[in-house]
Amino acid sequence: MNDQLPKPALLTQPARVFVVDDHPLVRDSLVTLIGRQPDLFVCGQAGDSATAFAAMLREPVDVAVVDISLPGESGLELIKKMQALSPVPRALVISMHDESTYAERALRAGAEGYVMKHETTDKVIDAIRSVARGVPYVSGLLAVQLAKKYAGARAGADLSIAGRLSDRELEIFRLIGRGCETRRIAHELRLSMKTVQAHCANIKDKLGLVNATELIREAVRWAESQEDPPAG
Repeated sequence: MNDQLPKPALLTQPARVFVVDDHPLVRDSLVTLIGRQPDLFVCGQAGDSATAFAAMLREPVDVAVVDISLPGESGLELIKKMQALSPVPRALVISMHDESTYAERALRAGAEGYVMKHETTDKVIDAIRSVARGVPYVSGLLAVQLAKKYAGARAGADLSIAGRLSDRELEIFRLIGRGCETRRIAHELRLSMKTVQAHCANIKDKLGLVNATELIREAVRWAESQEDPPAG
């Protein structure tokens, strides 16, 4: 568990880091923080998945620091696409979303680390260095949760909401819980309204919900349960 490991030493070779976050203030802060490190340098930055992927096609990246919530294609989808690059950038997710819900999805997508945005700057840099070395980085609490989950995997399937929905379905479910209507979700994720409606129908089927009212009610309840403390 990373919380108990010695602080990672400086890298022997500088790592090229690409930052992907749709909030300019957060992105600028990360770029400044990374740029202050003697063994790290920012080789690029982007506010959306498409721009980031196009840049990574042009020049190699050692570590991609990726937010989950991006306009259009999510950070998880970007990480999946990155697996086709050569060499494959190592991905570290830095997100406001609770790690208990999204970290495992990020790891399955190909990420090698997950840090929440309210963590200290030292932990963010430690995570980047660990991932650059090929050493997975997750919090001690998450490591325990994952160990318990896999130890009891044979006991049955994951019946939680997050466990029953695909990455895209969970993304839409989260936006519904935040009060977004179908048209806004379609615009934000750059999908057709028909596609969003189809995903909503799948969500209702998977969660055993009868109508749109039940879907909204359940999404709001779930979103409230996932609220994180303000980032520090």
